[in-house]
Amino acid sequence: MLARDARFDGQFITGVHSTGIYCRPSCPAAPPKPRNVTFYRTAAAAHEAGLRACKRCLPDAVPGSPEWDLDDDLAARAMRLIADGVVEREGVPGLAGRLGYTPRHLTRVLTAELGAGPLALARAHRAQTARALLTSTSMRVSDVAFAAGFGSIRQFNDTVRAVYERSPLELRATARARRGGRVATAVAPATPAPTTATDGSGSPEPGDAGVVRLRLPARPPFDAAGVFAWLATRALDGVESAGPDHYARTLALPSGPALVRLAAVDGAPALDVEAHLSSLADLAPLVARVRRLFDLDADAEAIDAALAGDPVLAPAVAAVPGIRMPGCLDPHELVVRALVGQQVSVAAARTALTRLSADLGERVVVGEGIGHDGSVRTLFPTASAIAEHGADVLRGPSARIRTIADVCGRLATGDLVVAPERERGELRAELLAVPGIGPWTAGYLAMRVTREPDELLVSDLALRNGAARLGLPPDAKALAARGAAWAPWRSYASMHLWRVAASALST
Repeated sequence: MLARDARFDGQFITGVHSTGIYCRPSCPAAPPKPRNVTFYRTAAAAHEAGLRACKRCLPDAVPGSPEWDLDDDLAARAMRLIADGVVEREGVPGLAGRLGYTPRHLTRVLTAELGAGPLALARAHRAQTARALLTSTSMRVSDVAFAAGFGSIRQFNDTVRAVYERSPLELRATARARRGGRVATAVAPATPAPTTATDGSGSPEPGDAGVVRLRLPARPPFDAAGVFAWLATRALDGVESAGPDHYARTLALPSGPALVRLAAVDGAPALDVEAHLSSLADLAPLVARVRRLFDLDADAEAIDAALAGDPVLAPAVAAVPGIRMPGCLDPHELVVRALVGQQVSVAAARTALTRLSADLGERVVVGEGIGHDGSVRTLFPTASAIAEHGADVLRGPSARIRTIADVCGRLATGDLVVAPERERGELRAELLAVPGIGPWTAGYLAMRVTREPDELLVSDLALRNGAARLGLPPDAKALAARGAAWAPWRSYASMHLWRVAASALST
């Protein structure tokens, strides 16, 4: 905090009790006396202590803590669900049920670990979402309230005043004043109600009715190009489109289908998001999933420093600083992708999955609630549709087709739950107990769904080819022994080895 080290912004909160505010570690204000400072793991804990957000450093306008992706304890798994809007949709009982605990026990654990219970943590998340929408878009204030997950305008006004010591309109006016007084032109809302957004420079601009545009910050350094390339290589025609600096697709959100487009930001560690939503309530879940997809909160400097300590891996780290481990927008979809991709090339898997989507995916007319161009797009098939009809569409070994249908049936009925909040060891054991699922699939899903940072998939041929090109042992057992020194970041080492293998193929 005294060094004003921006690397720790978002990783902890500085509470200054003499002034009654909480700040990010890099706040430029004069440093307080140590006896007046308390450090908190979450903004919600600072709120519970009676503190308000600093108006100068805006402590919630930073990437989130990487801790919620890295850790596998109850608190971290709960935070993933809270960010996804589960408390707003299902309440604390629904949150506790997903985690396998009673609401009372969950509240006790979160209060002890994070300084606030689930309701307070969800309230802080809603306040942060509202601030971002108020200051970076010209959406109507009432629309901001519901997009952030508030149940009423009164609750929204009371929370914003308590956290920021300003009304929503005052918060927006202050943001406009900082941008030189530029004001956006409002657009008549459609259904859904988002209307306008930011032009990327911080100035709101008119937008299409029914569209929300946001900029999501990433913790630098940020290898956005690597994630875009990963997604482009695997993009399914009709469902997705991708290029060196953009990615677009349809996806199912809690309230209905959505169309989202993500784009790189020149010269900044950030993503621009354009979303056509069926309901404003889906904005918070979408943002949480995009952050996981692009691994925006990863502590890239710490990861790079640790991996660069290996002289053989160091050149790969230097060539690609800030490498990210792609997550997923839909865990069920990723399960199917992983099963189809077992022991086949990426191109072959892409062909099979494109056919599967074309035959079984739901058609969505863009323009009916989620857009305007009138084109027909496809949602990736649901688990129930694949369980029922996948055998008629899929090609390949009959054992693999049976496994895919079996797993999708389990996903559809809830007998198998693959989700970000699952405890990693428990999920791995359940996956390995399913006939046809081996260690590679279980490890791959742990990496991309539960954000396991320490998985080295030595059974993967492409990964071993990348290791061989760097002069590392190509044998699985020897590579596993060599890679032990990369803990706890072996998943990111895997991404470097895959990158090296892919660059070899491209040349």
